[in-house]
Amino acid sequence: MTTELLETKNWDWQGHQTTYTVVGTGKPLLLIHGFGACFGHWKKNIPVLAQGGYQVFALDLLGFGGSDKPNLDYSLEIWQTQIKDFWQEHIQSPTVFVGNSIGGLLALMLMGDYPEITAGGVVINCAGGLNHRPDDLNLPLRMVMGSFIYLVSSPFLGKFVFNQIRQKERIRSTLYQVYTDRNAVTDELVEMLYQPSCDLGAQKVFASVLTAPPGPRPADLLPRLQHPLLVLWGENDPWTPIKGAKIYQERAIKDANTQFFPIPQAGHCPQDEKPEEINRLILDWLNHDR
Repeated sequence: MTTELLETKNWDWQGHQTTYTVVGTGKPLLLIHGFGACFGHWKKNIPVLAQGGYQVFALDLLGFGGSDKPNLDYSLEIWQTQIKDFWQEHIQSPTVFVGNSIGGLLALMLMGDYPEITAGGVVINCAGGLNHRPDDLNLPLRMVMGSFIYLVSSPFLGKFVFNQIRQKERIRSTLYQVYTDRNAVTDELVEMLYQPSCDLGAQKVFASVLTAPPGPRPADLLPRLQHPLLVLWGENDPWTPIKGAKIYQERAIKDANTQFFPIPQAGHCPQDEKPEEINRLILDWLNHDR
């Protein structure tokens, strides 16, 4: 199966249209994208995982991708509820949650809060929060981020600032920072991230997410997990550096149900940058290690 054959489906959630795809048959996997992305960011993984004997679901979180972008106070809890409701309506069988970045943090939340719907989890360069907690940043950077958030949220300047940020060359430049292999930063990838930013409400979603609570800490979620966990981490990630993965590495040493693999020569999104390696590790873990 080629990625072009992925079908986009629509699902009404609390009066908002959200988009998703589903491919294959077998035990369910649900893929959760990161901030500003969409289920298309899994396009190199979905067909391969489906061919491996799994039913693969991936959805666009509310506010991102092809889903509606209503003016709400966004939070991790909103998306957690969206995913839980999606599971209840479309899956209804213990599921392996697979997440990148913020999607990884959501996977941990779902595993911790709803063990009854969980079969396991895969987190890929898991974010430490929806955004930085003030004490995560040194004082100068804290001031810079505070000023930036103020400008993006401003009713007068917010749209102008957002329009500068979402320019295609700005998106490409940001991707070059977080992808080790520049050849993986294709025009198709840039367009995939750019198009949703043109949707009505995108600027307010962006501002809301930047000012939202960071959510639970991974260190507080990990002790609550009851199911197997696979942790994959691009070694060259500047956003969630591998030194921050120490809590997962320590857990893997002590807990046979947790496995940790660093991904050399990969950045923040190794599922897109190193898909062959990520797909192999996930399928090996699913088929043999659980």
